[in-house]
Amino acid sequence: MSKAITKTTRYDVAEHLRTPEEMAAYLEACLEESHGDASLIAKALGDIARAKGMSQVARDAGLSRESLYKALSGDRTPGFDTILKVVRALGIELHAAPQHN
Repeated sequence: MSKAITKTTRYDVAEHLRTPEEMAAYLEACLEESHGDASLIAKALGDIARAKGMSQVARDAGLSRESLYKALSGDRTPGFDTILKVVRALGIELHAAPQHN
């Protein structure tokens, strides 16, 4: 009797972010769960950028593709100016609301 071999692959959220609404909902969920961890937000923006196409997002943000990958890797915290450029390039709007405890 031969055993079946199960092959697993790494889950990539970028493969499941197809619409602007899904991208915005994903970012919103990450913002809620980040608890002040800016690198988590940068990583989430990186996931969305990969879903949209990193080269196009880099062009639209006025950044090199390499610097965009580095900024959104989650290994570092990009400057707020970079975050704003990326958010704009992704077609996402940031909104402020009072905190509810």
